[in-house]
Amino acid sequence: MTPVLGPRALNRATLARQLLLERADLDPVDAVAHLAGLQAQTPQTWYVGLWSRLAGFDPAAVGTALQDRRLVRVPLMRSTIHLVTAADALAWRPLVDVVIERSTTGVFGRRLAGVDRAALVDRARELTTGRPMAAAELGRALAGRFPGHDPDALAQGARMWLPMVQVPPRGVWGRSGRPLQTPLEHWLGRAQAPVPVADLVLRYLAAFGPATVRDVQTWCGLTRLAEVVDDLPLATFRTEDGRALVDLPDAPRPDPDVPAPVRFLYDFDNLLLSHADRSRIVGTVDYRTLGFGGDSGEQPSSVLVDGVVAATWRAVRVRGAATLTVRPFRVLTPGERDAVTAEGAALLAFLHPRAAPEVVVG
Repeated sequence: MTPVLGPRALNRATLARQLLLERADLDPVDAVAHLAGLQAQTPQTWYVGLWSRLAGFDPAAVGTALQDRRLVRVPLMRSTIHLVTAADALAWRPLVDVVIERSTTGVFGRRLAGVDRAALVDRARELTTGRPMAAAELGRALAGRFPGHDPDALAQGARMWLPMVQVPPRGVWGRSGRPLQTPLEHWLGRAQAPVPVADLVLRYLAAFGPATVRDVQTWCGLTRLAEVVDDLPLATFRTEDGRALVDLPDAPRPDPDVPAPVRFLYDFDNLLLSHADRSRIVGTVDYRTLGFGGDSGEQPSSVLVDGVVAATWRAVRVRGAATLTVRPFRVLTPGERDAVTAEGAALLAFLHPRAAPEVVVG
């Protein structure tokens, strides 16, 4: 009989993979690889994701890795910018080209009608190699070569067909920078090297499993992965309602009663965006009514209590004072409230180390 994994067992297994049961003593580059990347469309909120997962996390180490090109921020899963290792960027971007093209043409396809793809890519590469450009600037420059076409659409076409990275100082902790783009292969000095889709599935399971085929497809945007999954030597399980789950045979699946500490997630934490059925993390909360659940321009940052989303949080600094406000969805026990306050104070010390801290829960 196929073993059954209930919501709490799935929760603890995924939290273990995501380094959220215990902070890991990992180098940030190794952690990013282990996590199969972090969604990083915002310049810096994703640093909280690493702070919540790594012991003694030093954000300067990530900035250094971005500047020496061991880490990059590049459009990948679901056509959103992800922080990944250089090797993963080169291996994965060719696999998700079809996803990026599908999402881009859905919005800009008509405005790109008649544009020669090869000519657009060649001109965009010529413009941005050695001189990174913002999308608006690139679009205007491309319009000179493709008159009569919308500059915004041309810039999006270049993003779709020419893999590009956002270059630092954008994304470096404590620094600001415009979203300037340059070709991925130029930035890293080597060509893309796609891996089999099966390798991508295995990396997903290592970071987010156990999972259904639909979960894998939700994360990467690819479709028709059932045959790929069927050919892999995976362990099989079922959910309580009978859905088939697969997992790496030797991956951690902790006891469902293992304690889960309070953890603060950032706004686009992949923990909330990488399963078709997110109930293992959000429980019974109708999280979409609270602003969660998509790749839109803005959504709340959240707090895990007993492994499940139980609150939102927001940190604001005004002059010399920093306030972190937590809004629970349910009544917290005194112990939970104390744990949220303590973890929130630690987060404030990370975000605003020189400000007078205050944590407000309620």
